[in-house]
Amino acid sequence: MSVLLELNWPDLPSNVAAAFTLRGADSEGECRNRPYAAFNLATHVGDDPAAVEANRRRLGTLLKLPCEPVWLRQVHGRAVLDLDNLPAANPGSAFEADAAVASKIGPVCAVQVADCLPVLFASLDGSRIGAAHAGWRGLAGGVLEATICALRVEPQKLTAWIGPGISQEHFEVGDEVRVAFDAAAGFAANARGRWQCDLAGLAARRLHAAGLTSIAMAGECTFSDPGRFFSYRRDRVCGRMAALIWRSARAEVPAPPGLKARKLP
Repeated sequence: MSVLLELNWPDLPSNVAAAFTLRGADSEGECRNRPYAAFNLATHVGDDPAAVEANRRRLGTLLKLPCEPVWLRQVHGRAVLDLDNLPAANPGSAFEADAAVASKIGPVCAVQVADCLPVLFASLDGSRIGAAHAGWRGLAGGVLEATICALRVEPQKLTAWIGPGISQEHFEVGDEVRVAFDAAAGFAANARGRWQCDLAGLAARRLHAAGLTSIAMAGECTFSDPGRFFSYRRDRVCGRMAALIWRSARAEVPAPPGLKARKLP
């Protein structure tokens, strides 16, 4: 079973590589029985640190990463870390941010998710890249707009990929979420007096409003597919997938079979 999703991001530049990890399966076939099996990449969820480290080494080998990804300490905010300006000392430190950008060849932008949306960015000429973690709080707070600003590229010269996340069918929220977005679009009333929230649709609308026209969407629901995706809302105790993007002289990312992404109409 593959541990990588095929992104099918039509406008991804040839000198930029990107990947999204799947839950996968371990040799004992226990993927559905243990909360962190298999291929959990997060150190903060209660998994065995040695197992996480092994998974991260496997990821680096599988993707032929130029260096260790910069793993953020995500807080559902809008802070963006510029990887070009990191101090050389202690590169393994966790930086508190929910997005990262880079222009140099080498640094790997990464975000971890388990229902929240991963959103990857690249300039169409491949000179700038970024990754953002967009749950409803970060999305409403402007994490995508902050990432676009940090990229310092005209929005119409950017391309974005919205990865797997919880679907509207399974994402029930209260009035406080709808009020946070100050918009009726993206919310459908349910029989319990609450709302079904279209997180991916809200993200796409915000990207369009910011000026992007090249947007691809995975269209995959993390909640409804326990065999391939971790889901916090479904399981509470679970691992995390990762979305990664980096610049290289030539993008060489494995392209395993997987469900196709779709271009936003």
